[in-house]
Amino acid sequence: MSTNKLSRRGFLRMSAGMLAGSAWMTANAQNANPLSASKPNILIIMADDCTHTELSVYGGQNARTPTIDKLARDGLVFNRAYLSSAMCQPCRAELYSGQYPVRNGCSYNHSASRPETQSLPHYLTPAGYRVGIAGKVHVLPQKAFPFENVPGFDDNCVRNPTLPHDLNGIRQFMSREDTPFCLVVALVEPHVPWVMGDASAYPPRSLKMAPNMADTPRTRKDYSAYLAEITYMDNQVNDILQTLEKTGKADNTLVLFTSEQGAQFPGCKWTNWDSGLHTALIARWPGHVPVGKRTDAIVQYTDVAPTLMELAGTDVKKHADKLDGSSFAAVLSGRSQAHRTYAYGVHNNVPEGPPYPIRTVTNGEYRYIRNLSPERIYIERHLMGPENQYWPSWVAQASDHEDIYKLVQRYLTRPAEQLYHTKTDPFELTNLADDPRYADIKKQLSAELDRWMAQQKDPGAAMDTPEVHQAAKQGKHIY
Repeated sequence: MSTNKLSRRGFLRMSAGMLAGSAWMTANAQNANPLSASKPNILIIMADDCTHTELSVYGGQNARTPTIDKLARDGLVFNRAYLSSAMCQPCRAELYSGQYPVRNGCSYNHSASRPETQSLPHYLTPAGYRVGIAGKVHVLPQKAFPFENVPGFDDNCVRNPTLPHDLNGIRQFMSREDTPFCLVVALVEPHVPWVMGDASAYPPRSLKMAPNMADTPRTRKDYSAYLAEITYMDNQVNDILQTLEKTGKADNTLVLFTSEQGAQFPGCKWTNWDSGLHTALIARWPGHVPVGKRTDAIVQYTDVAPTLMELAGTDVKKHADKLDGSSFAAVLSGRSQAHRTYAYGVHNNVPEGPPYPIRTVTNGEYRYIRNLSPERIYIERHLMGPENQYWPSWVAQASDHEDIYKLVQRYLTRPAEQLYHTKTDPFELTNLADDPRYADIKKQLSAELDRWMAQQKDPGAAMDTPEVHQAAKQGKHIY
């Protein structure tokens, strides 16, 4: 295409992009850090309760997400990104603080972190950043998470219907000053109730069901509505990215998209299975982050804060005593394909149901799960509440369908130990814990889980009680 067919601005942007790409390749060739050239703006877009395997970039066969697909083509996809707790509040506290749930104090839903917890605003503001959040906040206390509130996106994840978003707030925040910004846009889709989007675009009979979901007519109907909300969420991501583009700051903005934990289907949210803890993570920063690439590097939400601190020019080592995670900036730049050896998980069931504490560790290929009270029945109040119709359909059809019976049994009653070869069994349906062929890997992962729990001063089952949760909710942390 000749330059006279481009606007002057378009030609300059294209030229700048080519130069940035050349600079990225030169920096890599010299083994320099291409991320250290300047402080980037930071835009974190978070979905709510979106199982990562529903996205086509992670193998999903149903949901249409053209914006997220394009973001993946333009950036770096993390194949092995995890959070430590498949619940909204604990995973967000982890993301913002760089600390695991037990350490920051928010290891239960609807509680609060320790008041002395520090987070992104504490770490990035001294580096000259404006740090704001739009949409769902869901972390406490405000002292520990002093984000600037940015209007325009619904903060209530259970509103029916979701309030329409207004882009003016984030546009003004992005454009307001000549200083770099860090902005979290925390969407409330596809959290229940699944009422947004066009469910007619997903005829129930045409859907491809994952093997960890019972194939009942009611499940297909609700699954259709859930998929529609994922597409609605994708449209929101498009609006956010277009707003960034219009500010003229897209080329120097690190965009991180993440899907949070798994959806409110049995075996996803509120569990320590991979479908609950494995999250989508896609990074884009033109000229700095590899384009159209994937990485198997293991990262956790707890690593995000130190990564952003490094990119902001903060001396991460000075804050090492307050951080559990470590920077994966080398992975972002393409200089490394590895980060951590293990990712960890914790679940305390109160207040979502009776106590049912769980801990887990994965090396990205195998996952070991320890159920600390295996004699108990697992109950989650939202799944079994009167507003939910797909779970009763599972129970009703279990007597006539062996495959559904096994799914119900798997969810309600669990052994003390579970071991899965997640690489070949991604929905973790075959427990290898008692198979002698896997004794060595189980021993290795079990020992690593013991080490992590001791390091975190995690007392295990003693944490998962109404009394301990109530104290944490009031800011009084017993453990």
